[in-house]
Amino acid sequence: MQTYKAALIGCSRMGAFIDNEVPPSMRPYSHAAGYEACDRTDLIACADLRPDVMAQVGSRYGIAADRQYTDYRELLEREKPDIVSIATQPEHRTEIIIAAADAGTRAIYAEKALSASMAEADRIVEVCQAHSVALNMGTNRRFDPGYDQMKAVIDSGQIGALKTLIIHQTSALFNGASHSFDLLQRLNSDAPIAWVQAHLPDGDKVIDDEILREDPVGHGIIQFTNGVTAYALNSGRGLEVEAICANGSVTALGNGNEWQLRAPVKQDHRGRNVMGLVDFPAFEHRASTLCLIEDLVRVLDTGEEPRGGVEIARANTELIFAFIESHQRGGARVELPLDGSKYRLERDRAPREPKYKADA
Repeated sequence: MQTYKAALIGCSRMGAFIDNEVPPSMRPYSHAAGYEACDRTDLIACADLRPDVMAQVGSRYGIAADRQYTDYRELLEREKPDIVSIATQPEHRTEIIIAAADAGTRAIYAEKALSASMAEADRIVEVCQAHSVALNMGTNRRFDPGYDQMKAVIDSGQIGALKTLIIHQTSALFNGASHSFDLLQRLNSDAPIAWVQAHLPDGDKVIDDEILREDPVGHGIIQFTNGVTAYALNSGRGLEVEAICANGSVTALGNGNEWQLRAPVKQDHRGRNVMGLVDFPAFEHRASTLCLIEDLVRVLDTGEEPRGGVEIARANTELIFAFIESHQRGGARVELPLDGSKYRLERDRAPREPKYKADA
C-alpha cells in the first residue's frame, strides 16, 4: 500500500512535543508522533522560524537538517508533501493553508481554531474547495473512539431522540471552545445552527474595537435548527459532556475517561419509566490523533470525504465569532449564518517553548 509523505509546519507543542505532557493513554497526541505511529505516513520535513526547535524535532523524529526549513514555502516547493500539518497559532494559519493548497497538497491537518477571522475562514473554504483539498481540523474528540460510541448510542435511538446537550467546559474560545463546539456539533450530526446567545466574562477587557488582544473565555446557548439545544458552560467540572434524550442520557466524564449510560430499567406505580445505569457499549481505545491521520489516509486512498472537512471547520469558527458578536451586542441572540463579522484575533505573544522531555 502507498505510503504518503507528510510535512509539519509549526514545530512547537502540539506540533511535536505535547506527548511529553499527556498520559500514555492519549499518545500519540502530537502531529509528528501521529505520523510516526501511522504505518501509511512518513514525516519527511518540517518548518519553523526557530532552527533550534527544528533541530530538536529532527533529533526526535529523524528529519535531516537539509529538510528543516525556516521558510515553509520553500518546503512546499521542494518536498511536495501529500499531507501537510499546520500546527501554528490561528493568526498565522490561513496563509499557510492557502499556500499548501496552491502548492498541490492533497490533505491538510490544521490545528484549531481554523483561522483568526471569519473572512480568513471563508478564504480557506474557497481555496480548499477549488483545489479539492481534504482538511481535518485538530478537534480531536471528533476522531476519538469513545465519543464515536457515544454518538452511536445517540444515533441508535435506544434512548429516544436527542433533546439537549450540555458541556461543562467551554473555556477560551479559540483554544478550548473549538474542541467543545466541535464535539457538540458532531454529537448532533453536524446539524445547522439557528442562533446563539453568549457572554464573555473577560470580553470587555480583551476586545479592542474589532481586535481581540487575547483569546476570550465564553459560555452560552446554541440552538440547532433540528430543535436540539446545547448549553456550553464553564461549570468547573472540566471537560464533561451529556446528551439527554427522550428516554435516557449518555455522559462522558473526566475528559472521556469514564462513560455512563442511563436508560429505562423499570416502571413506577404509574407506569412511568425509571432510569438507571446500564452498560455503556465496549469500544477499542485508540489515540485520536492517529485516528485523524488515518482518516486523511483513507481520503487519499479512496477520494471519499473526510470525517471533518473544511466546511465543518468553518462552522466551528463561525460559532466562535457568533459568541463574540452576541457578547458585543449585550448578550443578544445572534442568528446564523453570521454576516459581516469584522473581528480578528491578534495577540502579541512570544512562541511557547516546547517541553522536550517527559517528566521522569
